[in-house]
Amino acid sequence: MSALLHKPMGRSGKVHDITPERAGWGYVGFGLYHLSHGETAAEETGDREVIIVLVEGKARLSVAGSDFGEMGERMLVFDRTPPHCIYVPGKSDWTATATTDCVVAICSAPCIADYPAARLGPEGIELTPRGKRQNTRFINNIAMEGRDVASSLLVTEVFTPAGNWSSYPSHRHDEDDYPRMTYLEETYYHRLNPAQGFGVQRVYTDDRSLDETMAVSDGDVVCVPRGHHPCGAPYGYDMYYLNVMAGPLRKWRFENDPDHDWIAQKDAD
Repeated sequence: MSALLHKPMGRSGKVHDITPERAGWGYVGFGLYHLSHGETAAEETGDREVIIVLVEGKARLSVAGSDFGEMGERMLVFDRTPPHCIYVPGKSDWTATATTDCVVAICSAPCIADYPAARLGPEGIELTPRGKRQNTRFINNIAMEGRDVASSLLVTEVFTPAGNWSSYPSHRHDEDDYPRMTYLEETYYHRLNPAQGFGVQRVYTDDRSLDETMAVSDGDVVCVPRGHHPCGAPYGYDMYYLNVMAGPLRKWRFENDPDHDWIAQKDAD
């Protein structure tokens, strides 16, 4: 199995715990909790900022002693409704207590500037189509650079209909050369509907020094340290993924694989 592919560590509690040290990079962290009604998860942020995404279900959220009340509305991720999210600054603590069974994603990156704890959704998040034909997908932009809500983190959700591709044409953002390109590490948390399905994700560099093709199952996480990283959803199975990106600069600038850029140019016509 590819070292880039992370399977859940069980079915309850903290099932993903991807730190920069474990991933072998410098910025992105990703954790995921499966909580049953009444269970609690709590962490301290230290020198990192966090965006909590309620992927499914409801929980009562407290950040740095402030009670944000019960959050969450989307009981099934493939309902595609905007997620309830909250920003947690560095040197803070947070607690999530499940008021229904829920799935809670913990997206983290270095905290390099002070931003206040704040709700980030569902307000301000609108499902937006992107692409054409078999490249059509639907985006919930939680904290991309158009929202000045974090110092490092970029977070978004993508819904890819069955039979379609996304993160496509193949593109990369692995050089710190703004404005041409930004260096951003990235994680993909995948879900499939129906859950017994699979998706495909490839991660490869132009010189093929990295070239991995992975079958992803419901609940898997793929780490993208560099290179191009397209995804495909087979006929019959919708794909969801939650992206977390971070690097030296909180901007998303990429270049398409030259072999496949003609597709983007054609769709732009």
